[in-house]
Amino acid sequence: MFTLEQLRCFVAVANHLHFGKAAAELSMTQPPLSRQIQKLEKIVGATLLDRDNRKVELTTAGFAFLKDARLILNSTEKAAERARLASSGMWGQLNIGYTAAAGFSILGPTLNQLHEKMPGVSVDLFEMVSTEQIAALESGLLDLGIGRLSSPVEGLQTRRLQADSLVLAAPKGHPLLDQNRPLLRKHLTGVPFLQHSPTKAKYLYDIVVRNFTINDAQVQHTLSQITTMVSLVASGLGVALVPESAKKLNYSGVEYRHFYDLPVGLAELQAIYSTSNDNPAVRKFIKNIDDTF
Repeated sequence: MFTLEQLRCFVAVANHLHFGKAAAELSMTQPPLSRQIQKLEKIVGATLLDRDNRKVELTTAGFAFLKDARLILNSTEKAAERARLASSGMWGQLNIGYTAAAGFSILGPTLNQLHEKMPGVSVDLFEMVSTEQIAALESGLLDLGIGRLSSPVEGLQTRRLQADSLVLAAPKGHPLLDQNRPLLRKHLTGVPFLQHSPTKAKYLYDIVVRNFTINDAQVQHTLSQITTMVSLVASGLGVALVPESAKKLNYSGVEYRHFYDLPVGLAELQAIYSTSNDNPAVRKFIKNIDDTF
């Protein structure tokens, strides 16, 4: 089988139709260049070049072989380039999980940034609650998660993508929306309430129970998805505490209000990844986040 070096020699001579110019391009002398061409012709089993003291010309076989020789060299160059890009995280594949809340807030800008800075990386997306993302990251089914970790998980690291304030979502006309008085946390006492799931939406559930006194009797429903929660608020089934980005859902009949006595930026959305994941695109993605924030 012929070598890539022999193909390069042949293509150089075919391009210049001159052994001296081809040898100069390849930084070699003419005798070894001629030997490489002779070896190639022997392997191919056909004369590729007609040469005499006055000129060099491609034979019919040479014309036919030249096209494939160029394709082979181009393919090997592309393969090497892809390997270098993959090693640097600039080419490859990322499987990304995201929560519904990420889907209507940070997912789009995050993907835009990824495509801009890592154009050779393709992405597959999977909507999952954060607890499902953790299991998928640990098993290797996901490379990255965009969700919320309520507490550290061994083997997983996070980077903050967005910090939302927690706001009241209430049906239009609800007394708690009265702008004539500041809204305080204590005003939720006894109000029909839609609560986050303590298992599937543990991050937001923990924020709520740390900052508000919610009695079991006032909880109408327990939910894992913010989209469903806001939909039930629109139906008048209760009020809810949701990240401010939920306003982007534009549900008719739902209004939002900040609490006067609640710290801002409590609800973070995070990029989550496994420290054991050896995909270079993950490391590149995280570095881009570190350089941005």
